[in-house]
Amino acid sequence: MSTIDPLNPDAMAALQARFQAQSRRAQGYYNVMHEARRIAGGDDAANDWMNAALAEFDGKTPAQLVDAGQEERVLAYLRAR
Repeated sequence: MSTIDPLNPDAMAALQARFQAQSRRAQGYYNVMHEARRIAGGDDAANDWMNAALAEFDGKTPAQLVDAGQEERVLAYLRAR
């Protein structure tokens, strides 16, 4: 039987930090999609919008901005509509 070496504290902290960052991005994406779906009228239209490069975002997609931590910028844009 093999034994599993426990993770050292630094590796565990790094793993937790990555998980938290991914969780924040997922929550941000959900928040933006919820607002986009309300405005666009459905999932497909909201998804298309999330993946469209927009001049208002310097040619980036809303999804790219959310991934970069700029969820509030995208939400402000949507709420101004």
